[in-house]
Amino acid sequence: MKKSIMFIFAAVLFISLVGCSSGGADTKSDANAASGKEDTGKKKKIALVLPDKIGVNPFFEEMDKGLKKAGEEFKVDTKTIESTDPAAFEQNLRTAVAEDYDLIITSLFTAEDALKKVAAENPDKSFAIIDTSIEAPNIRSVVFREYEASYLLGAAAGLATKTNVVGLVAAQDVPLLKKYTVGFEEGLKSVNPKAKYLVNYVGSFNDPAKAKELALVQFGQGADFIAGAAAVSDLGVFEAAKEKGFYTNGQDTDQTVVDPEHVVLSQLKETSTAAYETVKDFASGSFKFGTVDYGLKENGVGLTYVTRDSQSPLSPFIGQKVVDDVKKIRDDIVSGKIVVKNPLQ
Repeated sequence: MKKSIMFIFAAVLFISLVGCSSGGADTKSDANAASGKEDTGKKKKIALVLPDKIGVNPFFEEMDKGLKKAGEEFKVDTKTIESTDPAAFEQNLRTAVAEDYDLIITSLFTAEDALKKVAAENPDKSFAIIDTSIEAPNIRSVVFREYEASYLLGAAAGLATKTNVVGLVAAQDVPLLKKYTVGFEEGLKSVNPKAKYLVNYVGSFNDPAKAKELALVQFGQGADFIAGAAAVSDLGVFEAAKEKGFYTNGQDTDQTVVDPEHVVLSQLKETSTAAYETVKDFASGSFKFGTVDYGLKENGVGLTYVTRDSQSPLSPFIGQKVVDDVKKIRDDIVSGKIVVKNPLQ
């Protein structure tokens, strides 16, 4: 059962890591045609069309929660439509258009091709996509500043380590994952400049055996905290942590519930916030096309115990003092006192 749960959580990271894209605020054109219409007294309708089933994907479940919360607060009719396969997804987009939804939201790189096609065919209709970026005049793209949360994770590891050796197992040595590896290292060094930082690459998002092997090598070099940023491959890091007694983290959703003794933190991506803010902007008439991004300031990314409570008890390895110190770092990033640069720019 645990392996099944762990696979679900790790699979979420896979689609998220591959799907995410860097980008700063770029509100190229407004959406007056969509959200600035004259008020006729008719409630706006917003559909969330998912490229997969919602029940097996916490990433989508969070998005659905944000949609529904905003719908209730801002008096907008909302509907979530699940898809069983790529063909069904494109048809669901077309159905939402035919049913005259005012805004159609979707998510992830797997939705890009179908959304580009349907949006181009319906230039007067408004669309949004979460966790990837598409350049089109009638699409809002929502991306995340994951490197800010990685900075917090690295700082927590640097403060908590007892051996002064910290590791990270990443999927591939590609620019995208620098948002995780570079952000983590900068946070680590900011609080513990003498700490030794080990980083290895699996070469795949889906090779738990290789990830476990690399984690064991890092453990053999003295690492007592080994971060995972390798999607499904993180299953191997989790297994190694349980076998050898070191500590690690989850990604995107709170994975401390999988193994609270060893998975002691989770780097969070708040898709509920992204969906909520998208609906809020549309309902209020402030919705704009282009690219918007969410970081710590917008509660778009975070870290368990620091930006959001967890169901799991706080690990003694981390401890309350570390949490309190990292909260101060979070506050300094939000205020601008600490600037965490996008490593892709």
